Amino acid sequence: MSLMAAVLVALTALRINALRSFLAILGVIFGVAAVITTVSLADGARDAVETRIAALGANTLNISAGSRSRGGRQGGAGSDVPLNDADVNALRTELDFISAASGLVQAGVTAVVDGANWPTTLVGSNADYLDVRDWRLTEGRMFNEGEVQRASRLAVIGQTPARELFPSGGALGATIRVNSQPYEVVGVLSDLGAGAFGQDQNDVLLAPVSTVRSRVAGFARAGVRDPVQQVWVKVAPGVDMAAATAELEDFLRVRRNVAPGAEDNFSVRNFADLIRAFTETQRVLGLLLASAGLITLLVGGIGIMNVMLVSVTERTREIGLRLAVGARRRDIRNQFLIESVVLCSLGGVIGLGVGVAVAATIESFGPALGLTGLAVSVEPSIAVVAIGAAATVGILFGFYPALRASRLDPIEALRHE
Repeated sequence: MSLMAAVLVALTALRINALRSFLAILGVIFGVAAVITTVSLADGARDAVETRIAALGANTLNISAGSRSRGGRQGGAGSDVPLNDADVNALRTELDFISAASGLVQAGVTAVVDGANWPTTLVGSNADYLDVRDWRLTEGRMFNEGEVQRASRLAVIGQTPARELFPSGGALGATIRVNSQPYEVVGVLSDLGAGAFGQDQNDVLLAPVSTVRSRVAGFARAGVRDPVQQVWVKVAPGVDMAAATAELEDFLRVRRNVAPGAEDNFSVRNFADLIRAFTETQRVLGLLLASAGLITLLVGGIGIMNVMLVSVTERTREIGLRLAVGARRRDIRNQFLIESVVLCSLGGVIGLGVGVAVAATIESFGPALGLTGLAVSVEPSIAVVAIGAAATVGILFGFYPALRASRLDPIEALRHE
């Protein structure tokens, strides 16, 4: 019997017992759907978060005063030894591998234009900040270092305040009031998308760090000159990030008089390490979720074996008749094996469609569930593997019933009631 003829016979047999066949493949459908849903959503979440983390800059380091929590102590922005503009200048001029550096202070403010107001984040920075973050402008310019030194009242605004305060356009050159102080808008940022933790990066106002320090309360520190809350630095292309981080930490230990063996009074965050750690975590999580789906698929395979054994019993006389008229035992075996594979493959195809539909539904309800930026990512290779796994289950769990059918004695089979 040819392969095509065997497949047609298998489809006919499955159609005759359509309800039983459908119930048999439910386990396969659920198994494949579970694999497709979990893996596609895991891949989508990984892609979304990697994009957000990468927006921070794979060659960017963030420095803050205070050590990380160690030994029951918590460091951070409240350190007694804050960072300042002198630290920023030293990093920029004394470390060759740093191509740009900017100090940072920020505060929540309300921006007002002609009666319209918008709560946003005011970020005080140096002229290098756009270069450090790889941000771009759609129009206008960034303030320069001379304007930073003079504490000029200039602002570069993000897309969100530009849209909310200037719905008809015309932000460039306009004046906005921040805490009752007028600022001239000299630039508008391009769309920055969502941040690493889902926040709107477009909802921001940039101003010279000296201006924000002098005109927004909360930044004065007794005995501290020109403090900053954080320092962002950009490492030159081609420089190893681990080596750059180690050298920068050594430089800051000397500059901040950290005694040998003492705990650092600062912390450095390497976003490249964060990306790698997250990718590895997502890979392990994806494997665990896929394993759960494969277990469901194997349980479905047991159901397939049970149905095939019932089919062999019901068709014993048919098997005996075919053997009596000259069918070879391997033809009988292959016939039932093909039926099992066709049954599982059909379940795999249906499960693929169900899995994609479920993943797409979860994606559409993502914002309502707080999962902003979640996107379904169904790789063709995953679909092929899932259907291949279903067919493999058909072979593994259909082999014993097929072998049992091929070993029936023709005379005993013809006597079967």
